[in-house]
Amino acid sequence: MSSFANLFQDPPPTHIFELSEKGLAFAAVSEPEAAGFTPFDAGILLVSPVHDNIQQPGLVQERIRASIPPNGKRRAALILPDYCARVAVLDFDAFPDSHEERLALLRFRMKKSVPFDVDSAVVSYAIQPRRREPGETKLEVLVAIIAAEIVARYEAPFRGLGFHPGYITTSSLASLNLVDPDEISMLVKLSGHVLSLLVLQSSAIKLARCVEMDSDLPEEIESVLHPTVAYIEDELKSRLKRIWLCGFDQHPALAPRWQAEWNSSVQPLRSRFGVPGSNNAGLLGYLESVAG
Repeated sequence: MSSFANLFQDPPPTHIFELSEKGLAFAAVSEPEAAGFTPFDAGILLVSPVHDNIQQPGLVQERIRASIPPNGKRRAALILPDYCARVAVLDFDAFPDSHEERLALLRFRMKKSVPFDVDSAVVSYAIQPRRREPGETKLEVLVAIIAAEIVARYEAPFRGLGFHPGYITTSSLASLNLVDPDEISMLVKLSGHVLSLLVLQSSAIKLARCVEMDSDLPEEIESVLHPTVAYIEDELKSRLKRIWLCGFDQHPALAPRWQAEWNSSVQPLRSRFGVPGSNNAGLLGYLESVAG
């Protein structure tokens, strides 16, 4: 799944950081078992797709410095909150050969569905594997897009400490490295009032949703899940076989309820290097993809 998990990539990073409103998760690639977390005070980081997320860059830089002491130039992977970016699966009857033409087409398709300027946004894409009939040319493309200014503000505190952020992704995409795809499965990640859903058919993402809710009450969560399950049954002509949960520690009754309602296996994400939660699942997922 790691082939889906980058907005852009340079040489392999030496350190990984996951940022959220709650704090900073961090790890050195060479010492994945020593992954840690340092909390943020309220208001230091406010996740949004349209305005600066880093409200107090000086304090963020202090937390980074305290977590990973300065040691010359280093490469960093940054894992950002899902809600600051947009991820979608697009169908194309024909897809250009030129990278520049592909980006222009993707920007055009995403223009009406994102709340920021697509012309200056950072865009990444992956042509997904799918079983095609002989002569069929239709492609499914996974696209991730984020406002360039938001990326720059996330990078700035790290660059100020000598890190080169050559790899940037979102938490749910990185978390897919903790998922064992099984026919039709779904990753459901709760982070505060933001619910992220990724529907998988084997190793291909078929649907990506990220919804900001008014609360994390079970009925509001299920108001997002029910139409997603209906999509699986109506559009994919299949049954949801497995649900992977992350960030549901405060809702222990939901897993058995959903397992009974949808006749699906419901289980939490797991990692060799810690317990995946709302604020570190992407980091642990990335470590899973690079650790031996």
